[in-house]
Amino acid sequence: MNSQDLSIVHLVLHASLVVQLVMALLACISIASWTAIFRKLFSIKRVKALNEEFEREFWSGTSLNDLFAAAAQNARQSGPMERIFASGMREFQKLRERRISDAGTLMDGARRAMRASFQREMDVIESNLSFLASVGSVSPYVGLFGTVWGIMGAFSGLAALQQVTLATVAPGIAEALVSTAIGLFSAIPAVVAYNRFARDIDRVAIHQETFIEEFSNILQRNLGAQAAQAAQASASGR
Repeated sequence: MNSQDLSIVHLVLHASLVVQLVMALLACISIASWTAIFRKLFSIKRVKALNEEFEREFWSGTSLNDLFAAAAQNARQSGPMERIFASGMREFQKLRERRISDAGTLMDGARRAMRASFQREMDVIESNLSFLASVGSVSPYVGLFGTVWGIMGAFSGLAALQQVTLATVAPGIAEALVSTAIGLFSAIPAVVAYNRFARDIDRVAIHQETFIEEFSNILQRNLGAQAAQAAQASASGR
């Protein structure tokens, strides 16, 4: 058997049916994995850009009411942080409209709304991450199954031969090992991407949680200032 007969294409085409099915499955998994990787890469990049853009606007001195009006008008194109802010402001204003003046009740309502919105946003950001983890953990074993099956078939065929040499053993084992190689080719990028995306998502989550606390502090200060003004007006009116 010459070197041309041991090419990857030849080994795949001459593998047993079960091994070929395993290879086809791993190829489909690899394509789906790379698709998920690129989608998640662009998705996280977009989330970071939108959050940074909104944060710049938030700290630029624009009033909270103007920011809320812009967020409500641009709800579909806004980023996670802007939607979290809008949820908190919406609940805060609803409670104020109901004549609720207790600062603790107002702040608890706004925080709960922002935490619920935060969780929804994180669920969206983390989508497909579990798929990459599954690909990284399962693909090598699927490839190993194809290799074991191929080696079993190769040795079963050799049992009928009276004289076994390396030339007769090598093709069958090489065909089986291709399955493991494809499994590793599917698993390694998925594991690397999963680790990177998990780290990036953790940073996004921390960033958004920090914003929730900072925005809550701003609302708390505004309520304190309004209460002080009301007390001063009441005192001057006596």
